[in-house]
Amino acid sequence: MSDVSIGRGSAADLFQLLRDGAPHTRAEIAKSTGLARSTVASRVDALMDMQLIVPVESGASTGGRPPSQFALNPQAKVVVAADLGATHATVAIADLAGSILAQHTDPIAIADGPEPVLGWLIDSARALLRDLKRTRADVAAMGIGLPGPVEFSTGRPVNPPIMPGWDNFDVRGWIRDHFDVRVLVDNDVNISALGERAVAWPDVDDLVFVKVATGIGCGIVSDGHLRRGARGSAGDIGHTRVSRGSAAACSCGNTGCLEALASGSAIARELGVANGSAVIDLVKSGDLAAIQAVRQAGRDIGEILATSVSLLNPSVIAIGGSMARVGEHLIAGVREVVYSRSMPLATEQLIITQSAAGAQAAVLGAATLAAEHALSPTGISEAFALA
Repeated sequence: MSDVSIGRGSAADLFQLLRDGAPHTRAEIAKSTGLARSTVASRVDALMDMQLIVPVESGASTGGRPPSQFALNPQAKVVVAADLGATHATVAIADLAGSILAQHTDPIAIADGPEPVLGWLIDSARALLRDLKRTRADVAAMGIGLPGPVEFSTGRPVNPPIMPGWDNFDVRGWIRDHFDVRVLVDNDVNISALGERAVAWPDVDDLVFVKVATGIGCGIVSDGHLRRGARGSAGDIGHTRVSRGSAAACSCGNTGCLEALASGSAIARELGVANGSAVIDLVKSGDLAAIQAVRQAGRDIGEILATSVSLLNPSVIAIGGSMARVGEHLIAGVREVVYSRSMPLATEQLIITQSAAGAQAAVLGAATLAAEHALSPTGISEAFALA
């Protein structure tokens, strides 16, 4: 068994210096850590035995033999990523860099309950692993996004309004009974924020991702960290009161909520069409009533986000979810209100834009969540305990 115990100078601890994917030499590592070269050499050998790092092209020589360099091997393990939405579900296999290797999507209703939905997830993940000629032993962790509040420390949904049968369900425990791997469960908007940041804004430490679909919510990255709140409900802006909506009844039992006025289903009701997809079709066909309704929904969202801008001072607000496909009409409404109601200092360099990750944001975020754990000292020790 290789030395992967956590602690100063352990292989798992030293590996954190190599996670950036850039080549490093033993001498550079010794200088950075202050460890003896013999200690560094043994730890590097342990990581190479586990195939977590691999040799890369030698660095420039300063005389004598060119120094050997090593870098992260993202193929050493894989992670399972799942985006479980209200009416669809996607499962993917990704490498340790978060790159998707294979994925599968089916029309699955979250209201079917936890066991049927999670059973589909397990079956689909196993099928993808077989296609990739990978086994359960290759899986370092699993990340799952759910369309409702999640207590991240336990992985249990908390009073999710559109998920009957899921409240306080032990998602992590059920998965591990059927697929023994470390499982991380979070709200789908939170993981979408991680996915959006990974794809488009890796150097931005303050970002808000807004999902506008059947519901409305946002994921908050502040000072480089995802902010979940005490019980996982941070960013639940869909149930914040909007000034013009005093009579609009919301599924949460209150009236005047943003979700009751500006979600895809709310706009569809206003226009007398079946769903948000029909609204998108009308907007793309140039229907004036639909364009005006979407623009007003953007203003309503902007009203809430203006307060968020003052509170959080983000650099970027990315608008995602299915309704983002209406394009600039929704975003124009958001910008109109945010830029007019927020302080100039907060908006001077603020970018409000359509999500770059699009429909992939959540599954990419789930992969990022799982890979981040897999590459942590704890994750390395778990995944390679039998190496």
